[in-house]
Amino acid sequence: MHAHKHWGAAPTLDDIARMAAEALETLEEPFRTHARAVAVKVEDFADDETLKALGIENPYELTGLYSGVAMTLETPSFPSHMPPMVWLYRLAILDEWAATGDVTLEELVAHVVIHEFGHHFGWSDEEIDLINDGED
Repeated sequence: MHAHKHWGAAPTLDDIARMAAEALETLEEPFRTHARAVAVKVEDFADDETLKALGIENPYELTGLYSGVAMTLETPSFPSHMPPMVWLYRLAILDEWAATGDVTLEELVAHVVIHEFGHHFGWSDEEIDLINDGED
């Protein structure tokens, strides 16, 4: 008789948020401190309004989103009235995780959250890729 493996429940919104927080703690200063000032919200999917604004039909295609003005574009004379936020979409992340197959969920969440925070810091996609590659 074979012992059955117990998989347990799927990761919750809180589990994803915790993985994101752990990933942000690996950032170098001063980015780690700045990252703590940004709210991270985890939902199952982006809402219809967000998807429509981005021209995305399939909610599984959007794993994360940064909303706000990049720190590099903020000026004291023209502060943004939109608090910076990073959104992570649990079901889209789990779907990508299943499709990828060779990364842990923690690694994927870290990749998505660092990418979205890169927008906050005003980093280029190349800079974000360097940081994400350095996490391996």
